Amino acid sequence: MLITFSQGKIIVNNREIMIKLSGEARITLQAQVDEITLIGDANVITALGSGISWSLCLDDSEQLQTIAKEAGVAVQYR
Repeated sequence: MLITFSQGKIIVNNREIMIKLSGEARITLQAQVDEITLIGDANVITALGSGISWSLCLDDSEQLQTIAKEAGVAVQYR
């Protein structure tokens, strides 16, 4: 599934997530869904493991819920 947000595009399926940030640098963040955490209170995706360490704040909770559904990952609340 393709999700557009203010900083670029997110491609997510049940195996991986890829985030392509807009701008001249053309930064791409990628992780397997087993390595991501979805934080509901802040609308943040974090990836940690196997040499991966990044986080990204989304525009709203609807985007986070869509990612959770497509990836099969539960949203965590503090």
